[in-house]
Amino acid sequence: MAVVNQYKFKGIENSTSGSALTPLGANIPAVNETVVIKSILVTSAGTPTVTITNNGITTIKSAQLTANKTAELLTQPLIIEGGAPFTVQSSTTDSFDVAISYLNIKKEVTT
Repeated sequence: MAVVNQYKFKGIENSTSGSALTPLGANIPAVNETVVIKSILVTSAGTPTVTITNNGITTIKSAQLTANKTAELLTQPLIIEGGAPFTVQSSTTDSFDVAISYLNIKKEVTT
């Protein structure tokens, strides 16, 4: 079994849905992957409270953010096990940007 490490960056720009977003993708991390998130930067035109959910558990619930400022939500890395859904949600429908830097560790089966 080979292990492939990839450093990645994902962003969602101008979301105004107010619904839970899956910034890494609907099926990421896959069962054979582990993601280590280094940074979650959030910028909003309004003053939302941001909720980060990992596998159905609220991992981060920020204080109300300041409008037109960027805030880092992590103080230490966040690990997401394979097959666990990861979502970001804003309490408002104001314009809302999310930028995530992470390491994707993928276990590939070699024959």
